[in-house]
Amino acid sequence: AFGVIADIQFADAEDGHDFGGCRRRYYRHSLRLLREAVREWAGESPPIDCVLQLGDSIDGQNARRGEAESALQQVLEVLGQLSVPVHHAWGNHELYNFSRERLVRTGLYSRPAGGSDGPADRECHAYHCSPAPRLRLVVLDSYDTSTLGRDPGSPRYQESLRVLREKNTNDDLNSPEGLKEPHFVAFNGGFSQAQLDWLDEVLKFSDENQEKVIVMAHVPIHPCASNGVCLAWNYEAALSVIHTHRCVVCVLAGHLHDGAYCQDLHGVHHLTLEGLIETPPDSNAFGTVHVYEDKMVLKGRGRIPDRVMHF
Repeated sequence: AFGVIADIQFADAEDGHDFGGCRRRYYRHSLRLLREAVREWAGESPPIDCVLQLGDSIDGQNARRGEAESALQQVLEVLGQLSVPVHHAWGNHELYNFSRERLVRTGLYSRPAGGSDGPADRECHAYHCSPAPRLRLVVLDSYDTSTLGRDPGSPRYQESLRVLREKNTNDDLNSPEGLKEPHFVAFNGGFSQAQLDWLDEVLKFSDENQEKVIVMAHVPIHPCASNGVCLAWNYEAALSVIHTHRCVVCVLAGHLHDGAYCQDLHGVHHLTLEGLIETPPDSNAFGTVHVYEDKMVLKGRGRIPDRVMHF
């Protein structure tokens, strides 16, 4: 069993709204809701084995307020009350606050320190582990190709900007307006070929060892588990790798605060979790997933509905 939560986006700030100005965001309350989630996870029976934090743990406005370090510390302190590992995905809001080089030296870097569990690039926050026999968790870095968190003078930044400008002709690169492929916006990102090659090798190993695999990333990789905008740039390439193998049963993501779900034609479940940040203080948005031989059962709280996903 494991806990799941997405888009905490904590800031010690008054309530605000999304970029469109119409959806309420409860910046300060998100920390209190996270405490509630941690309390419930701690009392689960049977006990949970880990928690998956699907990205955007703090809000981008912390950078402007000079409070990125303190906000992150407060979130990590709450999660640190758990006696089980927490696996972190990196989202766009982490990269609004910190460079990739800095994130590697924070508590959000949950990639193990040694061994061959991730790509050669240590700043790529992708890795795999086995939380239970014949079960593997793969954490993907959906901003490996991105203009966020990189030095504008670096080749990786320049290449990401080229990819983005090729598809997005708007002055505001965060705007999907009028685009044929509206997911090519700066608040999304993609997977490098090196990361996809690494993923292919991990899934090959899991196939050979009859493992079930759960994949997590911040950005959804299936259009039907998205709104058409909140989608990884090269989602087709990631899906192609996953569909080449038999082992993947579920892909978990955040980023789209409304949440979404689909089961694709290959039988893979794509679950995008509702965001904590847009959850009113009298509700919540987290869940506990119980994994069985033939299914996963999500027990949702507040905005997150219960769900049974058969393999």
